[in-house]
Amino acid sequence: MPTVAALVSGFGWHVQDLRRAAASLDIEFRPLPFPSVSGQVGTGSPKIEASGVDLTRVDGVLLRMMPPGSLEQVIFRMDALHRLAALGIPVLNPPRAIEASVDKYLALAQLEAAGLPVPQTWVGESANEALDAFGRLGADVVVKPLFGSEGRGLVRVSDYELARRTFQTLARLGAVLYVQRFIKHPGYDIRAFVLGDRVLGAIRREATGGDWRTNVSVGGVATKFKLDDETEALALRAARAVGARAAGVDLLPDPKSGGLVVIEVNAVPGWKALSAATGIDVARLLLLDLIGESR
Repeated sequence: MPTVAALVSGFGWHVQDLRRAAASLDIEFRPLPFPSVSGQVGTGSPKIEASGVDLTRVDGVLLRMMPPGSLEQVIFRMDALHRLAALGIPVLNPPRAIEASVDKYLALAQLEAAGLPVPQTWVGESANEALDAFGRLGADVVVKPLFGSEGRGLVRVSDYELARRTFQTLARLGAVLYVQRFIKHPGYDIRAFVLGDRVLGAIRREATGGDWRTNVSVGGVATKFKLDDETEALALRAARAVGARAAGVDLLPDPKSGGLVVIEVNAVPGWKALSAATGIDVARLLLLDLIGESR
């Protein structure tokens, strides 16, 4: 029986869905708290454990969520993933994809380097320079945390004085200022779920209640969406640009360009809304991909 370890920050819906899928596939599924990871060197053979489970002896490691931690803690967790990958243990997603996708600036830079359409964005540490960028970006921007997902921490700013106060406050807190042109979209975006060399499925997420954010976690409504060939190719290219095997790719219609722009590539994507809207058993497919089987 193959064994898959999942490094998690809790035991919510996604972990339970993976547990269900693993049982149906006759896979031993071990969800393990990420902060329990430890490593040993100088003992003759490398050893990386989590809650007493030797991760060098499992058939695959799935990263479900990176819990909050200090800079040292997060770096060590990534070090452990890199060590496992170097030892030949399949890790989903590869550590470099996690590092790229969790950092909005790095991900956007890699997407642009791959020739993909991305929104105009300024990133830095100076509140004054951010205010200059605010004007250049049309005085209507979205200010985002460099790290974060599910629409949390996003603020739309279209007033000069509010922008000045926002940037000064963030700078005093030691934050990196991530300022992105607000795209006057038609009230929806597209989330495509990529696994390997195919798009498993896609949903259209519509904003509700006057909120400009489309994320289901903040009230957006998801419906099944059929991608055309061009959009499917764009999603696959976006996932490859950050090195992700499994990814949620967010695409937004841009009336200014008349096409789609890539807003984000999430290398630890959720699939609850996608599965509900499409009926696709994402958890099963993830596990099969990780252990290299098809049933």
